[in-house]
Amino acid sequence: MEIDEPVRLTRFLDSDSVEDLTRLLHRAYAAHAASSLRFFASYQSVDDTRHRLGEGECWVAWNKGGEMVGTVTVAAPFSAPAGYPVHQSAGSFWQLAVDPSGRGRGLGRRMVKLAESRARARGLPRMVIDTSADAGELVSWYRRHGYVPVGMWRWSVTNYDSVVLGKALGTTPL
Repeated sequence: MEIDEPVRLTRFLDSDSVEDLTRLLHRAYAAHAASSLRFFASYQSVDDTRHRLGEGECWVAWNKGGEMVGTVTVAAPFSAPAGYPVHQSAGSFWQLAVDPSGRGRGLGRRMVKLAESRARARGLPRMVIDTSADAGELVSWYRRHGYVPVGMWRWSVTNYDSVVLGKALGTTPL
């Protein structure tokens, strides 16, 4: 699958394929799975994907050929589980994925900016996310985009500790 410019971003529609979205997530997280990091997106079922779609606002990137090449799901506001290290007035995003064939072209950054924009549009002053503490390249990537560690978390569906990262979206501090 080739990612050619420009990529079109749209909301995920009922007519879009949850199966294709699940396959995109599996492809995007396959390298992590191969390195023994059990990201939920690397193995979730179509029903799991459908459930996660209902917890936020899913956006999809499409190439010129009409194939899904990226995605992000935005929750604004984020309903954090009890004990999760975040302020109540935060947005979040998850299932950020770019097809491996198109990495390094700025699509991931574009999806993060979209997620932050959606949270700002809802009046939320901060964003919070998490990723594997063992995925140094991802933690560094998020840090380069303004995210700073604010705590740790352990999800029951992964095999690692997550570093929780936050970012102020305006003048409000974390």
